[in-house]
Amino acid sequence: MKISLINAGKRFNREWIFRNIDYTFSSGQAYAITGPNGSGKSTLLQTIGGALLLSEGEIHLSDADQGTTPTKKVDPITENWHALLSIAAPYLELIEEYTLLEFLRFHQQFKPFRAGMQPEKIIEILHMTVYRDKQIRVFSSGMKQRVRLAQAILSEVPVILL
Repeated sequence: MKISLINAGKRFNREWIFRNIDYTFSSGQAYAITGPNGSGKSTLLQTIGGALLLSEGEIHLSDADQGTTPTKKVDPITENWHALLSIAAPYLELIEEYTLLEFLRFHQQFKPFRAGMQPEKIIEILHMTVYRDKQIRVFSSGMKQRVRLAQAILSEVPVILL
């Protein structure tokens, strides 16, 4: 899979967070987006992830594995974008009224986990068995981040945004 940003820009009110970005991300590669606080790193990931819309430019997807699929402009609002990627970030909220087991089962209804990964197995991997039936609202921020990372990394998707 390839994700291409074409003349991508995002602004809030009159302030441009980023602008004129042309870049293609290819699956099978790792990328790092660096910069100081407030430089737009999280905003860029949120636009790629479909949580925010671009102010200008386009995002195109293509299936690099097929080779014959043309690049296609995508709209995260109308397309099944969530099935293609997972995202984990501190600013993404978890459903705090759910227990850990309920949350992982809920997530699995929308996006399957990788082969051999079931909610109970993930809880073991996280070393959170004693918290299995506790509401997420009582978890520390570090525990919540562990859950976010697990749901992103262990989902069956071609793209993971961290």
